[in-house]
Amino acid sequence: MSGYFSYLLNGIKSLAIGLKITNKEFLTRPITLQYPHESVKMAPRYRGHIELLMDSETGTHTCISCGMCQKGCPSNCITVKSKKVPGVKGKVLTAYILDFTTCSLCGQCVENCKPAAIDFSNEYNLASTRKEDFVFDLLQKLHPEGVPEPKVDPALLKKEQEKIEAAAKAAAEKKEAAAKAATEKEGEGGEKAEGKS
Repeated sequence: MSGYFSYLLNGIKSLAIGLKITNKEFLTRPITLQYPHESVKMAPRYRGHIELLMDSETGTHTCISCGMCQKGCPSNCITVKSKKVPGVKGKVLTAYILDFTTCSLCGQCVENCKPAAIDFSNEYNLASTRKEDFVFDLLQKLHPEGVPEPKVDPALLKKEQEKIEAAAKAAAEKKEAAAKAATEKEGEGGEKAEGKS
């Protein structure tokens, strides 16, 4: 019997709490935004699709093309493309593709990013009837006027050119030595044939 009354008291208590919240909201004025001329201000912790962050010093992104975001993504919705540019330390990012149709907004990519080059955007108003509109090139989105050329370090460029020239010279010497060895081998074969006859 005591269980019945405790259950009844808990029900009355939860009803009173619910009515208190309802009465409080009943007296507040509704907030109406004239969409699309006005928009909702999103909370800082809102998770929209990811975006590359701009470095204020260099005026470009801080992505080092390590691919950890791509490897850590359980949905396989990130594709990082990069290339090696002579005179630039490390790889240069050429494209950062996000397929938002398969993104689960789990945040693994943001957590795995060591240089903190990506974060969640506050963009919430995404609407389209085409799937292709949700495949973003985040690098192009960050630099709509065109991606700036990477700064070439002259000392590094000279060092790389010397390295290439040394490798080419070593390959030429190796080829010349192989040709010389083949010629000597042919000469020895001819002398043996003459000795036999």
